[in-house]
Amino acid sequence: MNKKEVAHIRKQFKLDHDLLNLYDILNVYIMKDSSEIYHWERLPFGLVDREKQELYMGNFKKLLTGELDHKLFELKFQEEAEEPTKVMLHQGLVTGDPEEWQDLMLMLVDKMLVDTKYEKDTVITFVRGQYHRPTKARSEESEESEKNETYAHQFILCSVNSTEQQRKNLMFDYVEREFKYNVIVDPIVKLSSPEQGFFYPSVTDNYSDVNRILYCTGKSNYPDARFIEQVLNAETSVTALEERSYFEDIVKELAGEQLDTTTIAQVYEQIQQVIEDGAGEEEPPTLDFKDVERVLQASGIENVTAEKVERAFETILDDRNYEMKATSVIPKFTSKSIKIETKVATISVSPQDLRYVKQVNYQGKRCIMIEVDEDVVIEGFTLSTEIL
Repeated sequence: MNKKEVAHIRKQFKLDHDLLNLYDILNVYIMKDSSEIYHWERLPFGLVDREKQELYMGNFKKLLTGELDHKLFELKFQEEAEEPTKVMLHQGLVTGDPEEWQDLMLMLVDKMLVDTKYEKDTVITFVRGQYHRPTKARSEESEESEKNETYAHQFILCSVNSTEQQRKNLMFDYVEREFKYNVIVDPIVKLSSPEQGFFYPSVTDNYSDVNRILYCTGKSNYPDARFIEQVLNAETSVTALEERSYFEDIVKELAGEQLDTTTIAQVYEQIQQVIEDGAGEEEPPTLDFKDVERVLQASGIENVTAEKVERAFETILDDRNYEMKATSVIPKFTSKSIKIETKVATISVSPQDLRYVKQVNYQGKRCIMIEVDEDVVIEGFTLSTEIL
């Protein structure tokens, strides 16, 4: 599943979209004290108030928002699992009986509650439906409608949302013309910030892949391993943050702990070139030990050989054939994604501009020096230039 496929699915979740049909929605309320089902409710989505439909659509779209390997993870199901969730979800996908679908989703909620203590009351929302994807780019001159040129994809989406208590407020009563102390005990379901969830099945090359599931987490680079393994019965995936850490450890193993900013910038530029060269491919570009050797050599790091890089892969990853996603191992190239934190200030800089930042020794003190093309203005004052 690539980012274009995820983006296409996310765009379907809006009201009155002719390529999206939502059949049923099931909401399950979990009490934090008992971690038990307090209440559940299933309705045809079309019978839900339009204002609520808009809130749900926003929740589904938010759940599917984020970068792959950061907040969204395409996972394989475990081969051997007792009472596998894969079977439960597939049965829920193909059944035409809303009550059977409801019972299967409630069974899945039971799996979520095993050995789990929720910190807040939680609402688990399931929706089942179908969306259409065009088989090819639509011609403006074609008389055929988009629906005649589409693949139909049935799906189940799950969103896990915590609740919060409403704040105490002072309100004014227009009728009685008096100020009143307003206490509302009903909790608010935080649909705008889902904790986690999933979209089943995954999609690859316009085909539904029932052997994979798209897991979504609300906190970037922190997937819930227990939910993935015990609830979804899926295999955990390496996050982009973990892959970047692997890459950094490999570079340190080969080049040492200290590098100047020019060398680091050259490493990032070489990897960015790999990303740009593979931009048109279906699969994201990866780096094996041979690619890393080439990148480091081109960046001016000395004494780098294929044997040393291969040995570093074996030491750090315990797998000489491991391939890292190129997009995972560097910060976002064109945005100020690098943070240089000191006691005095935090400096943000993009990888392509890192070469203009240097650490220097001035009068026995370590200093950060930034090369600039224009005068620096602070609070309306132009800084004078000192000659060192």
